[in-house]
Amino acid sequence: MSFSPEWLALREPADHAARSSTLLAAVAHHFAGRNAVSVVDLGCGAGSNLRGTYAALPARQDWRLVDYDPHLLAAARERLAAWADAARDDGDRLVLDKDGRTITVAFHGADLNAGPAEALPADADLVTAAALFDLVSPAWIDTFVAILAARRLPLYTVLTYDGTERWDPPHAADAAMLAAFHAHQATDKGFGPAAGPRAAELMVGAFAATGYEVRRAPSPWRLDARFASLARELAAGFAGAVRETGRVPEADVAAWLASRLAGAACEVGHEDLFAVPR
Repeated sequence: MSFSPEWLALREPADHAARSSTLLAAVAHHFAGRNAVSVVDLGCGAGSNLRGTYAALPARQDWRLVDYDPHLLAAARERLAAWADAARDDGDRLVLDKDGRTITVAFHGADLNAGPAEALPADADLVTAAALFDLVSPAWIDTFVAILAARRLPLYTVLTYDGTERWDPPHAADAAMLAAFHAHQATDKGFGPAAGPRAAELMVGAFAATGYEVRRAPSPWRLDARFASLARELAAGFAGAVRETGRVPEADVAAWLASRLAGAACEVGHEDLFAVPR
């Protein structure tokens, strides 16, 4: 499953505002005192997670951005170069100067469904991801956690959907729409039947079984007037997913969507997680 660069650009400010500052501080504390760190970002999209995480990490950073979509990897390269204070090419890699940090970025195309192990280089210190694990299957999560545990690698992941959505003003179809959306969430997104809102709990259980310390914190989107365009796009995508299930009458979907497009605020629940081997 892939997303458009335009959608990822629209959601990035809300993503960065939502992530837990407490867990980001825990990441910073874990790597404090180090001069350098090697990071792998899975399902990198257009590079938003690097931009949201770099300030918590040491002065020298090597990132490997992994995605299946070559168009998103190209967008990541372009947007990171524009975001940095200075950028230069080093062969296939991009070297960025940002806020006193030197960030070297490699771009790696990989099908994570074929197995995440080949995306993780031997020198990795940290694995990251954003808005990924609700899309993968429970079996994939178990395999992934086992791979990390075998190598004693920490994971910092943000914005895993937790299944809660609250729209303001309320609408009579809200509950039916959410139930249908959850049914759509459980369909195959390319990794087998998706974990959907169960993802965070499944990850906590899998990591706990391997002896990891797991810290977690809420990271909800709060889509007020600042994020009106994102709320409208979210509503349209939500309605589209519900229509695919056939579980809500079309008249109810259309009325719900018209109400949301006319103006609504929304809170969408997510969770951040930092798992560290003991």
